[in-house]
Amino acid sequence: MLANIRIVLVQTYHPGNIGASARAMKTMGLTKLVLVNPRCFPDPEASRMAAGAEDVIDNARIVNSLAEAVSDCVQVVGASARLRSLPLPHFDEPEAMARELVANADDPVALVFGRERFGLTNDEIRCCSHQVSIPANPDYGILNLAQAVQVLAYETFNAWRQQPESLYRHPRPAEERQPTREQLEHFHEHLGRVMRQSGFLTQPHARTETQLQALFSRAQPSRKELSLLRGLLRSLEPDSTVARSTSEDDRT
Repeated sequence: MLANIRIVLVQTYHPGNIGASARAMKTMGLTKLVLVNPRCFPDPEASRMAAGAEDVIDNARIVNSLAEAVSDCVQVVGASARLRSLPLPHFDEPEAMARELVANADDPVALVFGRERFGLTNDEIRCCSHQVSIPANPDYGILNLAQAVQVLAYETFNAWRQQPESLYRHPRPAEERQPTREQLEHFHEHLGRVMRQSGFLTQPHARTETQLQALFSRAQPSRKELSLLRGLLRSLEPDSTVARSTSEDDRT
């Protein structure tokens, strides 16, 4: 289960922070590190700061975008201050986040951390299914990147450690699991197309589509439920687009 939990660092500026984050991960049994466009990596400073977690550094995967890093994940939690302009489900307590993350770790899940100076962009937050904040001193709530990784990695490890043994041996059937971010993206594209074809959206309505995406993030449909929704959308499409939609659905 821990092998399905990945830490994603987006555009990390200081290579030493990558090494320190790897060390924080390994102390909590996490080994999957994905780096999105790091400024300088590989780098001797990253290996030096890893201090025994060089294997995590050596096996880190480098990708070009956050979407690529989490496309196969069923749950993606972005560590950030609460952004009320983006109505994603939000965990105010890391402990609650960790329990849910571990509960879905039959499939890949991710904890995402942004840049040292300004964190994640709004577009990157939209790649996530949830947000989480770390409670801290309201007068000085600034955490170093590796410190934030350590806090959330600890909560995740603790939640995993307290799971009943039966959950390790009897994972949920595939149809009951949550869809991946890629599958959800196909669904949202399909939904947007049907809304435009039906005349529900007569001009760009980014806010409407964002709110609907947030609604389905809160609902957390299973793969079977998402398949039913895709079938409903296909039934509403004109005949000329059914074949195209069916082809897209095969990818999910």
